[in-house]
Amino acid sequence: MFRIEKVLNHNAVIAVTKEDGKINEYLVLGKGIGFGKKVAQQFELSSTDRVYSLEKTSKRGRAKEMIKAISPIYFEIAGEVLKEAEKKFQNVDNNIVFPMADHIEYAVRRMKNNEQISNPLTDDIRVLFYLEYKVAEVARTLIKEKLDVQIDDDEVGYIALHVHSAIQGEDVSQSMQIASAVRQCVSLIEKETHTTIKVESLSYNRMMNHIRYMVARALNEEPVKLNMNDYIANTYPDSFSIATVICEKLGNSLGKKLDEVEIGYLAMHLERVKCDIKQENE
Repeated sequence: MFRIEKVLNHNAVIAVTKEDGKINEYLVLGKGIGFGKKVAQQFELSSTDRVYSLEKTSKRGRAKEMIKAISPIYFEIAGEVLKEAEKKFQNVDNNIVFPMADHIEYAVRRMKNNEQISNPLTDDIRVLFYLEYKVAEVARTLIKEKLDVQIDDDEVGYIALHVHSAIQGEDVSQSMQIASAVRQCVSLIEKETHTTIKVESLSYNRMMNHIRYMVARALNEEPVKLNMNDYIANTYPDSFSIATVICEKLGNSLGKKLDEVEIGYLAMHLERVKCDIKQENE
């Protein structure tokens, strides 16, 4: 049984429960859940209500403090985005609702003040985190419907990083770092091979996914078990040479030394990219 501590609006309340002698505070979102409610009134959750603990802490601050500073409408929007995420992904950390709501409020404020912040990685995020980006587009629709503000693709890209964070348990900053590293790596490949890899191409998708996990392994210091370097170096010497340069530069950029085994795998993907580009140009 929940007890109303504060009504935020018709669709959001702060409620408490007492469990094992301890008082726990929650943000509860649900259609009409705050309508006509009074402080100290008890209520049962419906099957569609969503509950978020106020005991959580993120890099943006404590949930208990954020709930005081952020307008309830943004929690509603963030909650709907996470509900959409649950339809596409099995495991979602719903407590990301607090930093996501904070970000959306800030984004709306920027748009209202014509303070647009460009996101140079939007195209990469759209491909790298395709399903997350599709989920984040729900926020664009909701913001337009509820606040009559139109956010652009760059802002959707940033929200997609929050969605990805909720799914993978990565910090948003790490997700951004991965997207940035992928972009840097693709640029290095284009420079070394004197070709252009189209963002929408199969070549880019294959390469991007490999680099995504390669960067994540480097950041998490996860080794690759199977060493294919000798075989790849002998079979595809040019691609192996380019992959060696790229892994070194990428490692310097990340501040992490990439496992040497990664060179062979990257070289193999480079060779595939060359074949794909050749076929596309024929």
